[in-house]
Amino acid sequence: MASTASRSRISLANLSPARGSLHKQKRVGRGQGSNHGGTAGRGHNGQKSRSGAGIKPGFEGGQTPITKLFPKRGFVNQNERVWAPVNLERIQHWINLGRLSCSPEKPITARELLFSGCVHDIHDGIKVLGDGAEFLTSQIYITPSRASKSAIRAIEDRGGQVVCKYYNPLALQDCVKGRTDRITAAPTRRQDIMWYSKFQNRGFLSPDLLKKLGDAPFVEERWKLLSQQLGKWRKQEFDVEKKKK
Repeated sequence: MASTASRSRISLANLSPARGSLHKQKRVGRGQGSNHGGTAGRGHNGQKSRSGAGIKPGFEGGQTPITKLFPKRGFVNQNERVWAPVNLERIQHWINLGRLSCSPEKPITARELLFSGCVHDIHDGIKVLGDGAEFLTSQIYITPSRASKSAIRAIEDRGGQVVCKYYNPLALQDCVKGRTDRITAAPTRRQDIMWYSKFQNRGFLSPDLLKKLGDAPFVEERWKLLSQQLGKWRKQEFDVEKKKK
């Protein structure tokens, strides 16, 4: 009791930094007595001892940098995407183990696949493949970024539904974190817009797919709005081409 009573109460008056967390400022050019006088720690002569010597990384004093000595081949595709593949056989196995579940109200997304261990990295999105379709027995509802034709056919034959949804990096991150406070992403590249508006790809912008799904619980109102806007844009584009002819 005595030791507890003798302890001082913590307040702003007795707060201090942790021991060793603060260091004295290194003052240079203040005489030889400071051990940092004269050349101020820069040594004698040389490019790095001059004022304003901002040497960029990779600079080798004027000689040809090593990055220019080796030939380069090919190019880097800025629009390339790496999909995380998942087979129907693996999804069915995860469902049998009780590690995955789905319903029209809560379809399988990248979040469920990642947290259940069905995939180890989502990369740029999930792509469902049709390998092991003969083992698929469950009626599944899933919204990946891509799906093969064999996977779409196998899922729909069992009474399920697959809708390919567009995700940019931020939207994919929100999907994994379960955030719903931000507006979902919409494709901006013409190639993506055309791909996600085709029924054969089961794209979420396809008018035929949205008409088929009707008022399914997992259909978002934003999908219908974007599909309507896309239809108006196509009509305007068609009218402009018609006038040119």
